[in-house]
Amino acid sequence: MTPTSLYRMGLIEAAQAIRRGDFSSEDLTRALLERIARHENTVQAFQWIDPARALDLARQADRRLRSGEALGPLHGIPIGIKDIIETHGILTTMGSPIFDSYVPARSATLVHRAEAAGAFVLGKTVTTEFAFYTPGKTRNPWNPAHTPGGSSSGSAAAVAMGFLPGAVGTQTNGSVIRPAAFCGAVGYKPTAGLISLSGVHPFSPSLDQAGVFTRSVPDAAFLAAVLAGKTDFEPATGTEKGVITSEVAPMVHPPRLAAVRSPVWHLADPHAQAHFLEMVARLRAAGAQVEEKELPPTFEGAHAVLRTIMYGEGARVFAELQRRDRGRLSPRLNALIDEGLGITDPDLARELAKKELLARELDGFLSAFDGLITPPTLGEAPADLTQTGDPAFCTIWSLCGVPAVTIPTGRGPAGLPFGLQLVGPRSTDDRVLPVALWCDERVGWSQRVVGHSSGNDEYGHVRLEA
Repeated sequence: MTPTSLYRMGLIEAAQAIRRGDFSSEDLTRALLERIARHENTVQAFQWIDPARALDLARQADRRLRSGEALGPLHGIPIGIKDIIETHGILTTMGSPIFDSYVPARSATLVHRAEAAGAFVLGKTVTTEFAFYTPGKTRNPWNPAHTPGGSSSGSAAAVAMGFLPGAVGTQTNGSVIRPAAFCGAVGYKPTAGLISLSGVHPFSPSLDQAGVFTRSVPDAAFLAAVLAGKTDFEPATGTEKGVITSEVAPMVHPPRLAAVRSPVWHLADPHAQAHFLEMVARLRAAGAQVEEKELPPTFEGAHAVLRTIMYGEGARVFAELQRRDRGRLSPRLNALIDEGLGITDPDLARELAKKELLARELDGFLSAFDGLITPPTLGEAPADLTQTGDPAFCTIWSLCGVPAVTIPTGRGPAGLPFGLQLVGPRSTDDRVLPVALWCDERVGWSQRVVGHSSGNDEYGHVRLEA
């Protein structure tokens, strides 16, 4: 691999190569910055980036390696951090003009953990306004006329475009899984609470969850394990409840899967429906036991439960900001706050109780399976930059706080990625990740960096240089 093509390397692969001395952190960082310089004007994944700072941090990492210092598992690896996550000394705008000059005095816990493991922040990735629906500037890496999804739009696009080997996002409804699927990356949202949200701007505290973007399932598991504060990076035994397996062991036997169309199946476009059914058939042909199931009738109202909680809690989080700065909030966010302020405390408490009941019921439903498969999105990324796409296929899993992984599985008729979402009960990340890896190895799409598939260098209507 030539120095300029190092951007194609995965996170674990690059970390191991740096430790062996195959190349330096500075070599990797230069390759990423060259890739960014070539394509960022089109993709616009970053809200903040300082190439000189990144190169200085890479050189510092290389000096520590040469000096024989104890190294973390991500030593010298540049990553991206969603711009609602506080980073010490680095601009953190929350996707809003209200915070356009805000520089935090300290970093979020997850940033501290990444840096303690040897990684460094190459850039802050674009978020929608306060991680809601008003889009930022980012474009889909496969075609800049299409949305990258949201709200973690910049993180998904940056990883898919080869700007970063890994990036961090958040999900309240569908903000990790949806953009990962739209951009052709692996997206992983662990069980709610496994990654600390201290230092992450809240939206709906009962629903907010952190997640990661990479180009492989093992990379996603590894990065998430770092962010969750796992310090023992030996293969997991599986005995610790809720563990994120930093090393994903292959499954000994094919998995037993529930193929769930879910209550929003009718919203999916025909191509997405056909693709999902094709994935079911291919997994069966590969040896998986796939049973087509539907969720219990109680889940018909799950989307309404999430909406009430999200709007009710969101209004309480942003009410004071609206009072001071209504004119600088988007119409979408103002409308949410206005509606949410009409949700009473007893109404909100009732829906939170329903949330926990649904989560318990889902855990029980999934207990008979190694995992559940379902579409991650309604279809390909819409050709509409005024929206981020519908998160409907993520809502139930976010509401219940269960682990979810999406893997890229092909492209649709418009040439943009399709994906497959895998879900498990709460605190079974150590089971869900091996299932995701098994499925990825059998139906996953090999194209994980835009512009490199059988010599294809097409990026929307823009010709890429290799």
